[in-house]
Amino acid sequence: MACRPALVIADEPTSKLDASLQAEILTLMREIGKRHGTAFLLISHDPTVFVEFADRVAVMYAGRVVEEGKTGDMFRRPLHPYTQA
Repeated sequence: MACRPALVIADEPTSKLDASLQAEILTLMREIGKRHGTAFLLISHDPTVFVEFADRVAVMYAGRVVEEGKTGDMFRRPLHPYTQA
């Protein structure tokens, strides 16, 4: 973060953390994004992370993107069976 990157790829940044610490990490990432204009590509198996953090979501199944869209739309009207599950 010292070099102020334009993009940070975060692979499971909140995996195996309790809800309190998870919220702190997401808040910190959000603040960094606002303060420095940093974008985050967040990779996670936990859909609750996307609801709180992501503007857009891409769902992958068997190594391919099967659905992509605005986070709210994806949770309100999932189209692909894997997303629905």
